[in-house]
Amino acid sequence: MKNDLLLRAARGESVERTPVWMMRQAGRYLPEYRAVRANTDFLTLCKTPELAVEVSMQPYRILGVDAVIMFSDILIPVEAMGQEVKLTEQKGPELPSPIRSRDQVDRLAVPDPIEKTGFVMKIIQTLRRELDGAVPLIGFAGAPWTLAAYMIEGGGSRNYAHVKRMMYSDPLTFHALLDKISDTIILYLNAQIEAGVQLVQLFDSWAGELSPDDYSQFALPYERKIFEAINRNAVPTIIYINGSGIFLEHMATCGAEVLSIDWRVNLSDARRRVGPQLTLQGNLDPCVLLSTPEIISERARELIRMGGGQRHILNLGHGILPMTPVENARAFVEAAKEAVQ
Repeated sequence: MKNDLLLRAARGESVERTPVWMMRQAGRYLPEYRAVRANTDFLTLCKTPELAVEVSMQPYRILGVDAVIMFSDILIPVEAMGQEVKLTEQKGPELPSPIRSRDQVDRLAVPDPIEKTGFVMKIIQTLRRELDGAVPLIGFAGAPWTLAAYMIEGGGSRNYAHVKRMMYSDPLTFHALLDKISDTIILYLNAQIEAGVQLVQLFDSWAGELSPDDYSQFALPYERKIFEAINRNAVPTIIYINGSGIFLEHMATCGAEVLSIDWRVNLSDARRRVGPQLTLQGNLDPCVLLSTPEIISERARELIRMGGGQRHILNLGHGILPMTPVENARAFVEAAKEAVQ
């Protein structure tokens, strides 16, 4: 591989400089992405390999990031399980028949990832050919608690009242749902690895809505189940949780090599709390990219300094915002490439 900085940093090996990529780096801030989306709805884009490959490659060609992440959505496996999913970037995900009963949970399938989501594997295989070893390819999936939240709420939520009501009042049904999602995600990620991804990221984006005790009971065991069951010999692993600062030490026991953290946690403090054996990813506030290239470069260099030059991947603390100027995204990437270790 011509540029394996990300893989080496994830594994804790020595790197010449801090690698950099951005969550949601293929997206609406890029005019080239908007041009593709002008004639294609979001779900069709996710399911059309040639289009998904094109938008996956755009940040690499335009910004020079150190990795490509396949273009998809965390709810793709949920649809394969048998729940209707509507995806739009403007309104966000909608699941018209939310899961509220044990009978609904029992009717959900644990799908064959090749049969039901073969287009994802085709995207991965095509991207590997396109990249030809230039940079690593990242695959991903949603974690059980976060997916359950969407499935029970019927979409996004402000207070997660429906999912927490089931979690507290009917834990047997809730655990049955989490188990079924876990089994689905294990098959799905292993299929991605078999298709050619070189690193996987698990998004438990909304687990930060949980108390430390609830995280340890309802999210952490299923993260562990997934990381224990996927092919760890083939790829390093990342977990991302928005709002993980309240239980960062618990998160560090999930089994991933890399903890991706949001901007509310000081990077140096995170290192002190989790120890030297894990890689940290992050953690610039995406809103900083709305400032100026000079400020962005300064903040990025400060994160690189706090990261210590090893076991650190420069990234945002959440996905890049659609209104981000392209030159500002480029300034973030260039800051990593210009930093002296």
